[in-house]
Order: sequence, then C-alpha cells, then structure tokens
Amino acid sequence: YPWQCPARRFRQYSSSKIERNMKEISTISLERMNNGAHFLYVSNILTRAEADSKVKTKAAAQVAALKAAVAQEDEDLKISQKSLLTDDIAKADAERDALYSGYKKAVAGFLNLPVEAIAQAAKVLNQHIKDYAIDPKMQLDRETGLLLNLITDLEGKYKPEVETLSLTPFVTNLKAANERVRTLTASRTDEKMGIAVGALKASRKASDDACRMLVKMVNALALVEGETDYVPFIDYVNAEIVHYKREVLGQKATATDTTGGNDSGNTGGNTGGSDSSETPDPAL
Repeated sequence: YPWQCPARRFRQYSSSKIERNMKEISTISLERMNNGAHFLYVSNILTRAEADSKVKTKAAAQVAALKAAVAQEDEDLKISQKSLLTDDIAKADAERDALYSGYKKAVAGFLNLPVEAIAQAAKVLNQHIKDYAIDPKMQLDRETGLLLNLITDLEGKYKPEVETLSLTPFVTNLKAANERVRTLTASRTDEKMGIAVGALKASRKASDDACRMLVKMVNALALVEGETDYVPFIDYVNAEIVHYKREVLGQKATATDTTGGNDSGNTGGNTGGSDSSETPDPAL
C-alpha cells in the first residue's frame, strides 16, 4: 500500500514524471488524409528514416516494411489517377473534333452558293447540325453518342444531301474517328474493372500499419536506450505531424505536439480513433 511505502510512492511519481517529459513521436490520423497528402507524408517519413543511420539500423525491419508498403501505394495511386489509354483517347477525340469542325464549315460554305440544289442540300444539313448542337467541349461520352446518331442520319436519311455536296469522305472519316474514341473508352472501362476494388485503400492501410510500427519501435528504443540518438528523427516526425494537422486535416496543433506525449491536441491518433475536426477523404 502507498501509505506503507513512501519510497515506492516517490519512485512511482518520479517514473510518471520522467515518462511525461521524455520525447516521443506523437500521433496523427493518417486514415483521414487525402490520397496525395497521405502518400507524401509516408514517403517523407520513409526518406527520413532511411537517412537516419541509427533508426535505419535499429529499426531495420520496420523501415523495410514501410519501404515496401510505400512502393505499393505509389503504384496503386498512379493506376487510380490515370489510365494508360487516356492519351490515346485524347488524341482520337482531337481528330474527330477537327473532322466535325471541317464538316460544319464545308456545309456552311455551300449555303450561299447560287445553285439551288446545292444551296438547298446545305440548308437541310445545316439545320441538322443545329438540331444536334454538338459541342466538342461537352462530356466525352455524350459527344460520342450524339455523333453516333448524327452519322447514322447522314448515312441514311440525309445521304442524298451528303452526296449532293460531295461530303461522303467527311462522314466516312468522322465515323471512323468516333468509333476509335468509342472503342478506347470501352477498353479503359474494362481496364479499370480489372483493377482490384479498393486496391489503393488497401495499400494505404498497409502504409499506415507500417508507419505505426516504425513509430512504436522508435518510441520503444528511445525509452529503453535513451532518447539522445533518436531526438533528430523524433523531432522531424513531430514537426511533420504538426504541419499536416494544421494544413491537411485542419486541426489545431499545439506546441506540445512537437515534444511528444499524450496531450489533448492529439486525439484520434493513427490507431483509427475519430476526431470531429477532421474531414474524411472522399476518395476512400
């Protein structure tokens, strides 16, 4: 009992006070960062850990695990941001837009021709163009669908007018370009379906777990061996935590965040706890 052992009470008090004052890496809710900020944060921690000879040696397994997790997250992030087909689609889209623009100008050029049959055919096709009101800047799939219908009309209902104005080459090439866009966008959809659902979310969690284990290991080493050799790494990570809490998560980060310890400003840490001041990543 405490009242039977004053020395024990003193040791308990002293130990508690030392633990509160000892430097340690603080906590942050990595799960709540947006994808870009999350990748940058874990990458920065990895880079710093690899550059710190003491941390790299003493926490070699944790650093290696974080390196592997960050590499996988990088790969999944790239796949989620851009399909390899995107550039091909943009090129095909530009080609069909140029052909459609040329077709419109050709029709307009025949409107005032002093040949009644030609002028009348141009008038019919010009009204057809106005009815569809296709804008090359509209959403990609919408433009593809409208052009598909327009071309069907030009090959059927308005074929006589097209032939009167000798615009068949325009129609043929416009159809081919529109089909290229249609095929490529379908392939991109199939490609994305082939990506494991939640791949980026899973790789982010792996990075979180690896980062958490590295933090635990460094804190444990600082406690057992003394904090002197680990202060540079601890101070760096805590400074990053303060920055990301303020700039990314919109939290108030107090001065005590940079000295470690379980201060009230660090609720909802990297163990997945909730914090009403943080905004979940809409991409997850």
